[in-house]
Order: sequence, then C-alpha cells, then structure tokens
Amino acid sequence: MKLIMAIVSSDDGSKVINALTNSGFAVTKLSTTGGFLATGNTTLLVGVEDSKVDEVLEIIKSKSKKRDKVVPASASYGAGVYTAFPIDIKVGGAIVFVLDVDRFEKI
Repeated sequence: MKLIMAIVSSDDGSKVINALTNSGFAVTKLSTTGGFLATGNTTLLVGVEDSKVDEVLEIIKSKSKKRDKVVPASASYGAGVYTAFPIDIKVGGAIVFVLDVDRFEKI
C-alpha cells in the first residue's frame, strides 16, 4: 500500500478532489500555505494499493495545471532606494510524494 501526498494550488484543489472521488478514491484534504509566495495550497492524502498509484498520479496531473502569474518584486539600487516591478512566474502544478505504508487500519 502507498500513501500519496500531493500539494496542489488551492485554485486546483477542488477539481483534483472531485476527479479523485468520482474515480472511487478516498481523499483527505489539508489546507496549507506555501513558503515562496505565502499563498494557499491544498495538501491531499490518498491511500491506495500499489497498482492504483499511476491512476491517481494521472488524475492529479490532468487537473492541476501550471500557469503564469505576475507578482511584484523589489530591487535595491543602493542608498536605500527600492523599486517594485512585476515579474512573471509559473504557479500551479503539483508536488507529489509517494510513500510506502507499513500498516493501514481503518478504525
């Protein structure tokens, strides 16, 4: 058995959850915050048999898309002069960990 831990954008979280539950997978949702942009994420926990890991990964991949986002950035020009300017970054997608489960009990 495996535990899949997927961190997806909050924008994609409900789409991923709906697709997984519609495919018969039980999902636990945790609301989390990312460090880089300090934006909301959704961390999903899915316990599956080894043979179902690829199916879950394909669902996550199909519903969590990368996209461009413009964020303000600042630069220092010395003598206490700072300016803000927008930069384009990629957000979204998913970070996925697949972990071995030594023991599973539903109590």
